[in-house]
Amino acid sequence: MTFSEAQPPDTRQDLTGIFSEKPQSGDVTVGENITFVAKVNAESLLKKPTIKWIKGKWMDLASKSGKHLQLKETYDRNTKVYTFEMQVIAAKPNFAGAYRCEVTSRDKFDSCNFDLAVHGERFFVCVDFSTDGKEDSGELDFSTLLKKSSEPDVDVWDILSRAPSSEFEKIAFQHGITDLRGMLKRLKKMKKEEKKSEAFLKKLDPAYQVSKGQKIKMAIEVANPDIEVKWLKNGQEIQPTGRYIFESVGNMRYLTINHCSLADDAAYCCVVGEEKCTTELFVKEPPVLIVKNLEDQMVMKGERVELECEVSEEGANVKWLDKDGVELTRDESFKYRFKKDGCKHVLIINEATKEDCGHYKVKTNGGESVAELLVQEKELEVYQSIADLSVKAKDQAVFKCEVSDENVRGTWYKNGVEVKPDARINITHIGRNHKLTIDEVKPEDEGDYTFVPDGHAFNLSAKLNFLEVKIDYVPRQDPPKIHLDCMGRTAESTIVVVAGNKLRLDVPITGDPAPTVVWTKAEKVVTDGDGRVHVETTKGHCIFTIEGAERQDEGIYSVVVRNPAGEDTADINVKVVDVPDPPQAVKILSVGEDSCVVQWDPPLFDGGKPIIGYVLERKKTKSYRWMRLNFDPYPETTFEAKRMIEGVPYEMRVYAVNGIGMSRNSPASQPFVPVAPTSEPIGLCVEDISDTSISLKWRPPERIGSSELEGYGVEYCKEGTDEWIPAIQGLTDRTVMVVRGLTTGDKLQFRVRAYNMAGPSAPTTLAQPVTIREIMQRPKIWLPRNLRQTLIKKVGDTVNIVIPFQGKPRPKVTWSKDGEPLSSSFASVRNSEVDTILFIRKTERKHSGKYNLQVEIENVEDTASIMLQIVDLPGPPEGLKIVDVWGFNVALEWKPPKDNGNCEISGYCIQKADKKTMEWYTVYDQYRRTHCVASDLIMGNEYVFRAFAINLVGLSLDPCDTKDSAYIQKTGIAYKPPSHKDHDFSEAPKFTHPLVSRSVIAGYNATLSCSVRGIPKPKVTWYKNKMDISNEAKYRMLSKQGVLTLEIRKPCLFDGGVYMCKAVNDSGEDIVECKLEVRRKYIPCFLFS
Repeated sequence: MTFSEAQPPDTRQDLTGIFSEKPQSGDVTVGENITFVAKVNAESLLKKPTIKWIKGKWMDLASKSGKHLQLKETYDRNTKVYTFEMQVIAAKPNFAGAYRCEVTSRDKFDSCNFDLAVHGERFFVCVDFSTDGKEDSGELDFSTLLKKSSEPDVDVWDILSRAPSSEFEKIAFQHGITDLRGMLKRLKKMKKEEKKSEAFLKKLDPAYQVSKGQKIKMAIEVANPDIEVKWLKNGQEIQPTGRYIFESVGNMRYLTINHCSLADDAAYCCVVGEEKCTTELFVKEPPVLIVKNLEDQMVMKGERVELECEVSEEGANVKWLDKDGVELTRDESFKYRFKKDGCKHVLIINEATKEDCGHYKVKTNGGESVAELLVQEKELEVYQSIADLSVKAKDQAVFKCEVSDENVRGTWYKNGVEVKPDARINITHIGRNHKLTIDEVKPEDEGDYTFVPDGHAFNLSAKLNFLEVKIDYVPRQDPPKIHLDCMGRTAESTIVVVAGNKLRLDVPITGDPAPTVVWTKAEKVVTDGDGRVHVETTKGHCIFTIEGAERQDEGIYSVVVRNPAGEDTADINVKVVDVPDPPQAVKILSVGEDSCVVQWDPPLFDGGKPIIGYVLERKKTKSYRWMRLNFDPYPETTFEAKRMIEGVPYEMRVYAVNGIGMSRNSPASQPFVPVAPTSEPIGLCVEDISDTSISLKWRPPERIGSSELEGYGVEYCKEGTDEWIPAIQGLTDRTVMVVRGLTTGDKLQFRVRAYNMAGPSAPTTLAQPVTIREIMQRPKIWLPRNLRQTLIKKVGDTVNIVIPFQGKPRPKVTWSKDGEPLSSSFASVRNSEVDTILFIRKTERKHSGKYNLQVEIENVEDTASIMLQIVDLPGPPEGLKIVDVWGFNVALEWKPPKDNGNCEISGYCIQKADKKTMEWYTVYDQYRRTHCVASDLIMGNEYVFRAFAINLVGLSLDPCDTKDSAYIQKTGIAYKPPSHKDHDFSEAPKFTHPLVSRSVIAGYNATLSCSVRGIPKPKVTWYKNKMDISNEAKYRMLSKQGVLTLEIRKPCLFDGGVYMCKAVNDSGEDIVECKLEVRRKYIPCFLFS
């Protein structure tokens, strides 16, 4: 049931004119078949159209071909029409719906909508257009994996978690997952809901993936920064090594795995106390590449075919696709068999037939390879050919030949007309022998006889020469006479023999007495004997024989007979015909996307017979197998070869064919690569123009193809003419160009073409011609917004000011500072056609000031000013003094600093210190006045003060100190000592915070801290492995308000061990210790490469 006939148009069809016939909506009953047909006329298309059949909004049916869906494509060379068919087989109710057909050819696009309605009993089945791995499934779409351009990394577990289960197998193959059962288990764990945890603030992700040989880092965040964690792999605790590295930074815990291998593909667990979190690590293998491609093959019918390729990994999964794009599998007939041997994969086809011809493809998740298979009927071998005959009247002529196949029949022809058997002519076929018998030969039987085997493109030919014998009564002493009807040098009397065949001439001779016979060629006598060319004389006959005729045997042979009564002479013209010489000068004229045009010269020698045509062969450059392109002789010397693979190098060779047979092959052509021209460049526009030049700019073509882009050709022509003039000699590889030497006032059109190995692309031209004349423009400075206010920089900073401007012709740019021209030693200035740059590498205070910029064209100018302020730290305040002291208060007063750092003083920082400890404490910060009162001082202490100045940069380097001190007097109440005994405040040392064991990285400073209390202040001693380290320079001991710190400078592996801190005073002692582990410093592996 085909719906290609015209029906009322669908209201949703939106055609742009590419379809010559569009698919129509149709109805079908459940279980029946229906075919939708679309036709495209390719006469106006530059490239073969591609078609998509889509169901609904997005489902591409190309990947659903199988038992219930077949997609076909045919091409009529006469009408140049492509026919696309979508056949639905054994329709089911769920096949109903809206469909769409889209056709694309380069920049042309067309679309057509149609509907399929399925009538009958509504029942639901589990089969849909899905890829579930059963016989219903079609090929998988690997096009996204086979592109030459690199793609971004994807998270395969994120894709799997969002994909339906029917797509799991397809995604696994694309991303190299071989353990499908393990994959399903991991997905099941990932989808479990996680409970809230008290120990973990952030848990591990459900799954991680990493490429083989790369590094992975897993991170968790714990609630307690001091807690220890354990890392497990498949339930076994992981010990830190060079490959497994543990890190602890605050609340974060990290596990780093270097140089991941397939053994690291496992379940990992982090244990904190009684809680744990788990994850799965997937080690992704690199894509499988095809190392050795498939090779084209041509075999005889019934032979076994082996298509072999080699991949980069052993045990890799590959898919074989047949000529129709359907995946090949083992079937019950064992037509296809698959063989694996290490990295080698072989597709075996038993007993090839003509239906097996086509392109076969092997696919991996990292590449593909295509080869063409041609199946030819078995070549027929000739065991015995027919030979030329020369017979007399009433004799019997027998032509006999023997071929290799006894089942092959054939037809006999005389001078191109089929020979029909009758009472005098008998045709027999016994086994491999074919025989033509002619009884009682007559003069009209003379001619060329040919045997043509059925179904094979060759023939066997021989000539029958009729010898007319005249019998006359000759008395004794009669002169000799030669009785031969093929004497002379005319074309009609020429005897033709095929090179390699035998020529035998039986010449009747009369004369009494018996004459003597002499044969000569070019005055050279042909002798009697057993040579290749010899003469035998019998009574009444002379037999001239050439065994295995060669080209040099051609010529005029003279026979002379003599006896006492006289003599007679005759000339016999013998012509030897052979296969021609090979064709000459095979060259490739042009190449296309999948084709090439080859040309050659005819052979120097045609073998004595006209050239019937030529046979061509091609092969891949890296292959050793030649493929025949035509079986019937091609009459021209220019041929277009098609059905080649773009980007693969090929070679061509040619055979010449005449009536005798086929010549030897010509020398192979130079290697060539079928490529298509690029698409045209895009975005051609004029960037700038002057009186004698123009600047053009464009973007590269959208499609470049497999061949590299060689460059661009720029041409121009005057308006009203068709003569395009190259703007430069050769090509340019840039996408901008300045064409110079043009005439002012000319109106020119410009075009650009991209070139690759296939030649130039289609040109892209300007929308309209351009007049060559410079456009005048007033000078104008475009001062950036941030430069319209004072620019503040610190001393030592770099200043790089870019100010754009406009003006044509190019304006003169002048910089000055405070009215004086800028010198190159003071600041650098760089000017271009569109902007100017003021650059100061390292600023100083002297660079502050007003900078003026002036752009000028003749008498027209524009100016702009920039204020630059270089600031520094201020100097210290001056004259800090104590003005008054009362109660617990001190009044202070000072003066601003002499050097404000080239900016306003924003405040002051006032600090105090007890003369007993001289520890400074801030009283006021960012205090703006120059006098203040320090309050809440402690009675009985003596204080000194200092002040810092603050500006935009920061605090002054040096403070200003008071020369005097302020003593806070005690009040007038008399102190009466208590009568009780003084309390003893002494206390034995006790560590209030112990040392904590640590694990550090070698080469980075490490600290150990604890706190101790005790009265009087205890003496602290540090030990390593019970050895005193107090006097070692590597260690630095600090003590501040009871907090003890041991700093280990750049520890190495030998600094690990047990560290102990001992505190001793008169009341006792206390000891605390910890363990320090020093790990090796990690060095990335790429630093060694």
